[in-house]
Amino acid sequence: MNWYGIRAIYLYEMGRTRRTLLQGIVSPVITTSLYFVVFGAAIGSRIDEIQGISYGAFLVPGLIMFMVLTQSVSYASFGIFFQRFSGTIYELLSAPMSALEIVLGHVGAAASKSFVLGCIILATASFFVPLEIQHPGWMLIFLLLTCITFSLLGFIIGIWADGFDKLQFVPLLLITPLAFLGGTFYAIEMLPPFWQTVTLFNPVLYLISGFRWSFYGVGDVSLWASLGMIAVFLGLALLLVWWIFSTGYRLKD
Repeated sequence: MNWYGIRAIYLYEMGRTRRTLLQGIVSPVITTSLYFVVFGAAIGSRIDEIQGISYGAFLVPGLIMFMVLTQSVSYASFGIFFQRFSGTIYELLSAPMSALEIVLGHVGAAASKSFVLGCIILATASFFVPLEIQHPGWMLIFLLLTCITFSLLGFIIGIWADGFDKLQFVPLLLITPLAFLGGTFYAIEMLPPFWQTVTLFNPVLYLISGFRWSFYGVGDVSLWASLGMIAVFLGLALLLVWWIFSTGYRLKD
């Protein structure tokens, strides 16, 4: 294993965070804080408890997961896309590094940034609503697995995209709507029976539900269903990355 190469890629991608601190860290934290103020304080005071939890506290896991999902994809996709756009990807592919080492460097950096972002948002949320984390170990596991899985997805998108417009296509038109409709702002028990059934086909629901369970011990689906969905996501992402490097898709053009 070429640990020096992995470390070089990792540090380069992490160093880029300092140059884009306002866009990559500060902006998501401010956006989430506004959600807490508007939904948690202004609207939450008019809503009864959901699943025995105050509405402001109920929002916290969903909003953290929402930001982690979108930013993990953004961090990883832009990092590899910029190398393809500038042509430096060919220097990386010609270096004595395996596909696994390249992926570890890029995805590890993106997952680290989104994990730190999730922790910052969690700390920020404590200033707005009282928080309770019943299962901190499971909370960290869910957060870490989600960061890794969606960083892999972002890596795939960064290779697939051939322009900046496509780079934003999946996050804006797929991930964001699924997150909004996946129980970020409500419990599915509040929906009519038909829409409850439809929502169960939304994979993001399982991620948010499992993460919320780690806070309050309640969720829309079982813990094991949530873990199973993350495992399926991770397996599919790894399979796609393996296929990309084995075929040279978008890398050898």
